[in-house]
Amino acid sequence: MEYVLSHVDMITAGVPYKVETDMYLVIKDGYIQDIGHHPLPEHIEKEWTVYNQKGKIVLSGMYNTHAHTPMSLLRGVSDDVELQTWLKQEIWPREGLLDREKVKTSSSLALAEMIKSGTVAFLDMYHLHMDDVFELTMQAGMKAVLSRGMIGFGTKEEQAQKVEEATALAAAWNKNGNGQIRGMLFPHAPYTCPPPFLEMVIAKAHENNLPLGIHLAETSEEVERHKQLYGKPPVVHLDELGFFEGEAVLTHMVHLTEEEIELVHQPNLTISHNPMSNAKLGSGIAPVPAMLKKGLHVTLGTDSTASNNNLDMFEEMRTAALLQKAAGHQSGAVTAEQVVDMATVRGAKALGFLEEGLLQPGAPADFILLDASSLHLQPVHNIFSHLVYSASGADVTDVFVNGRQLMKNRQLQTLDEERIRYDINQSFDDLERMFVKQKEGRS
Repeated sequence: MEYVLSHVDMITAGVPYKVETDMYLVIKDGYIQDIGHHPLPEHIEKEWTVYNQKGKIVLSGMYNTHAHTPMSLLRGVSDDVELQTWLKQEIWPREGLLDREKVKTSSSLALAEMIKSGTVAFLDMYHLHMDDVFELTMQAGMKAVLSRGMIGFGTKEEQAQKVEEATALAAAWNKNGNGQIRGMLFPHAPYTCPPPFLEMVIAKAHENNLPLGIHLAETSEEVERHKQLYGKPPVVHLDELGFFEGEAVLTHMVHLTEEEIELVHQPNLTISHNPMSNAKLGSGIAPVPAMLKKGLHVTLGTDSTASNNNLDMFEEMRTAALLQKAAGHQSGAVTAEQVVDMATVRGAKALGFLEEGLLQPGAPADFILLDASSLHLQPVHNIFSHLVYSASGADVTDVFVNGRQLMKNRQLQTLDEERIRYDINQSFDDLERMFVKQKEGRS
């Protein structure tokens, strides 16, 4: 697979970011072989297939560090309620009705939505049929870190079985993912996973050299409840349990003290900041400026479409920047450059794809093209600013992963969009009939 994209404007990855105009990219065997300014070297122009992409912007793909793709079926089922009510009364009862086909249909929708809005890799946690999510992701051509999510209720035998199952799946994904998909262990949260269960998961992760993930300090109620039960906040408790000793992704981290920020200031720890989900559920605004000032590794995640309600990382970048400016009454609280870095290079590294996210020779050819002609991206004098404060996933025209084109001129190449649209609505109608029947049976 050898080709050249010519006459593009390019956002170079890595701080400081630069906008380079009239560039070419040479792609060979899934990697970026060369980058330069026009004119093309004569031998390349004669011997290679050249695609003129004038009017397009090249940017690293987006790396979504927290998602629940099988929950896409639940988009819009409940709005404007706080987290625990949302979970216990609306989400968990419906999740109990999901079968394998509904999970596959829902995950296909999420994969299609992510590709169409410029995401090339994601971290996914769910408890149902994650082996199917693995297969679907491989077929779609995206990169991912997957986990069989765990809730630590039940007998000791049932808990041990959950951990063994999650570990076996993670090992299989590492073996069969061809570097495209990695496995991890992800206990749901401290309020659903008691300390003995977390110790079991931590030991298994360290034994098998697997990264960990967890929802943590998402709401003030969660933190206060943990203090009442254990006499200490959940962040401190997890540190004492050894959760932070290996590679780990800590999701949400909204309610933190300065001491807790210091506690998680470790090179092996990543914070997945989910501003839109946190805002919609009324959970709060994470202290991202303090995290960045301390040097924490902060990335961006969308959470599921049930709480977001989309998977557009461009919207996530804009929300991340604007919320911090408003909360801190400071326009420079979080800059455009910082949120682009969170969504691209930092996200790639958090997922274990160390060279991805970089537009440079030798890096995997994972990048996206945007249409620079849209009215909301005019005038073109400050493209980088437009990426955060004006653009959306709808501006993405093409997506490449390992040099393979997953979307071409806004048309998906590895997924059937029309079929997904039909299947998801059929599945939703069926789910809601079951949900209403279940509620009537309880009343």
